Amino acid sequence: MINVYDDNYFMQKALQEAEAAYEKGEIPVGAVIVIEDRIIARAHNLTELLNDVTAHAEMQAITAAANFLGGKYLHNCTLYVTLEPCQMCAGALYWSQISKIVYAARDKERGCINLNTKLHPKTKLKGGVLEEEASKLLKRFFIEKRNLN
Repeated sequence: MINVYDDNYFMQKALQEAEAAYEKGEIPVGAVIVIEDRIIARAHNLTELLNDVTAHAEMQAITAAANFLGGKYLHNCTLYVTLEPCQMCAGALYWSQISKIVYAARDKERGCINLNTKLHPKTKLKGGVLEEEASKLLKRFFIEKRNLN
């Protein structure tokens, strides 16, 4: 039997969140948190709308998932996010003890990998899932932003 609830399926859901951010004029990053093939949190960047530099998709998703679970630890959960987490988000993910992070596009300047940000020792990291789709959306956003200025 084929499991339709794979990394591509959940990353598509994160991309839908990124599109919602794009429509609001936010940097188009979206995230979902999953436990046992069930989405328990959906979020996207809200830094402009909330005037809050910490309102990244991952931070919003961590809070929603913790509220859903009734505790601060995200054991047995997977975060799907359309852009590699930044140092701040990776730090919060470390403290949440999330089991797995799956990202689409790399952030070679501000991402946790190049900045050598530590993740929790039990956290698995996987990248490149629907990378092209996520990258296209981000590039489109920044091209439009440059053309408006």
